[in-house]
Amino acid sequence: MKIKSLFCGIMLAGSLLGPVGAFAQQEPEEIALANNDFENNFFEALKQKGMENYDKAIVALQKCLAKEPNSAVAYHELGKNYLWLKNYAEAEKAFKKATEIDPKNRWYWQGLYDVYYEQKDFNRAIPIVVKLTEWRKEYYQEDLVSLYMYTQQYDKALTLINEMEQTVGMSEKRERYKLEILAGRGEAKPKREALEEAIKKNPKNEDNYIDLIYLYSESNQEAKAEEVARRLEKAVPTSDWAQVSLFKFNLNNNDPAQATQNMMQVIGSRKIDAKIKHRVLNEFLIYASNNTAYLPALEKAVDAFGGDRTVNVPKEIGKFFFNKKNFSEAIRYFEKALVNKDDDTEAVDLLLFTYAESAQYDKMYKLATKYLDLYPTQPQLYYYAGFAANKLQQYGKAKEWLESGMDFIVDDAALSAKFKQQLDLAKKALGKG
Repeated sequence: MKIKSLFCGIMLAGSLLGPVGAFAQQEPEEIALANNDFENNFFEALKQKGMENYDKAIVALQKCLAKEPNSAVAYHELGKNYLWLKNYAEAEKAFKKATEIDPKNRWYWQGLYDVYYEQKDFNRAIPIVVKLTEWRKEYYQEDLVSLYMYTQQYDKALTLINEMEQTVGMSEKRERYKLEILAGRGEAKPKREALEEAIKKNPKNEDNYIDLIYLYSESNQEAKAEEVARRLEKAVPTSDWAQVSLFKFNLNNNDPAQATQNMMQVIGSRKIDAKIKHRVLNEFLIYASNNTAYLPALEKAVDAFGGDRTVNVPKEIGKFFFNKKNFSEAIRYFEKALVNKDDDTEAVDLLLFTYAESAQYDKMYKLATKYLDLYPTQPQLYYYAGFAANKLQQYGKAKEWLESGMDFIVDDAALSAKFKQQLDLAKKALGKG
């Protein structure tokens, strides 16, 4: 299975300003565009894509390219829409064109990787993933191991697995792959019988149980795999690896209370790497979103990730709920995200946008003005402050914020129009229109 980030990015196009990313390299659809005709068609394409009208989005993007034929951003969006339509040939052409125009943007290469992966064309995917490791080495190395396994390049897979064991430690998937490779060479404990015999001789050695769980899982004998996991839990009550398997079994067997306990032990373990913890949390997130009685358990699990410096977990959970239009939950997690990392400007924009969508204008005003003290040249913060002040009927403050913020707008016609609209409302209310 392809390794993806635990959570996907989202595109915010709506009644207000879309959030600005905090990363050194933004996803292409977030890049501000100066040309007015181009911009109008581009945002129309984003809107149509959001409504799953991919054919209409393609038409709008073709108009963009007629205006600016060397726009890598437009080709990238075009590729994404063709990919949604499973028109792989056109998606490939579009993403390739984007990489030719701007080969230093990893999102364009990621799009090309998605095309090949969707078609299970793993051999063509491999050089793309090798290229992607230039940006996020450890993340894409995980995918590369899987691709080597799918294409039966076992020597390359084993070399990379051994390298990653030295650099990032062990993981469940890589251990399984290593077992498969060594078993094929006759170098591993070869059969279930041998593992069972080893367990009898040393019932406290959890490695043998784990290897046996993998073997049963590989042959789709889930009931036997679960039985071994329960034996491991009984023999080694402190085993965190047993909890990983038991979590999945209990969730699938509709025993969420027990699955919750398994999850909390996994998250608190120092033996289990972050990717596995994130995967467990993601599975529980999907369950809890459909079974709201377990939302408090989800929140407790997210809080347990407080020390995670690699991913702002509450922000990613908030994005999930935002996509579901569950704004009350989204707000809860975006607020937590800023407690974890108060300089996460993407989280600030997401939270401001969510406050607007849920008509919480007082909170919106306080947050925007607070961050204006830290980022006094960011026009979108002035816009949110002015917008919220208008909604709160504080028209004098709205006028002041909007007039101040307009000085910081650079080549952004859409934002200028929004400022003008809100400023007109404020002046009219003050009798100065």
